[in-house]
Amino acid sequence: MGKIIAIANQKGGVGKTTTSVNLAASLGVLEKKVLLIDADPQANATSGLGVDVESIELGTYQLLEHTHNIEELIVQTDSPNLDLIPAHIDLVAIEIELVDKDQREYMLKQSLDAIADKYDYILIDCAPSLGLLTLNALTASNSVIIPIQCEYFALEGLGKLLNTIKSVQKIHNPDLDIEGLLLTMYDARLRLSNQVVEEVQKHFSEMVFETIIQRNVRLSEAPSFGETIINYDATSKGATNYLNLAHEIIKKNKEKV
Repeated sequence: MGKIIAIANQKGGVGKTTTSVNLAASLGVLEKKVLLIDADPQANATSGLGVDVESIELGTYQLLEHTHNIEELIVQTDSPNLDLIPAHIDLVAIEIELVDKDQREYMLKQSLDAIADKYDYILIDCAPSLGLLTLNALTASNSVIIPIQCEYFALEGLGKLLNTIKSVQKIHNPDLDIEGLLLTMYDARLRLSNQVVEEVQKHFSEMVFETIIQRNVRLSEAPSFGETIINYDATSKGATNYLNLAHEIIKKNKEKV
C-alpha cells in the first residue's frame, strides 16, 4: 500500500508546488514509484513537469467528480518513475459542484483507493486555501508535509492549519499524521532566516525535518523550463536539498514499518 502525503499550507508562496514537484522527482530518482496529483487550480505542478495545461482534457477535476476511471487520468512524465494527474483551471469550479454531494470530503479518497497499492508514494499538491479541495486531500492522506518559508510572518496561519488538521483527524481521518514541517527559502546570510529556523525548531522540535530547503536560483528557474530541479541541474544546491528530503522521508517511513 502506497503512502499518500498532502503538501499543504493555506499561505501562498511558501514552496508547496516547488516541494511537490521536486520531492516527487527525487523519490522517483531513488527508484520509488510516485504519483503526483495536482489539486491546485493554478496547475503550476502540471506546467512545472512540462505538461501543457491548455492541452489538458482529463485530470483532477474528473478524479473528484468520479466521471472517469482513474487510470484514464494518469499522465506519464519525463521524470523517472513519476506519473501525474494534471490540473486545469476548470478545477476552480469543483468546490461549488461538490457542496451538495453526499460524502463530499471523501471524493478523492474513494478514487485513490483503487490505485494506492500501485505506487510507493502518492503526493498531493494542495491549493493555497483550507477549502473543500484541501479538505479532500487531507481526508485522503496518511500524512501531511507543511512547508514554512524562512521569512517574516512565517508562523502566521500555522495555528489555523494545525487546527484544521486536528478537525480532519477528529471527524474524517483519524489516521492522519504530520509527516513534518519543512523549512523553505532559507538564506544563511540573513539573520531573519536563522531566527525563523530557531523559532520553528524550538516550538515544534521533532516535527521539523532535518533537511532545510535553501534559497536557490536554479530552483526558481527550473519551472519556467517545465523541468524538475533534478532534470534541470542535478548538481545544484536545490537538487541536493530535495534528494536529502526524499532520503529522510524514505528512512522515516522504513523506521515506522
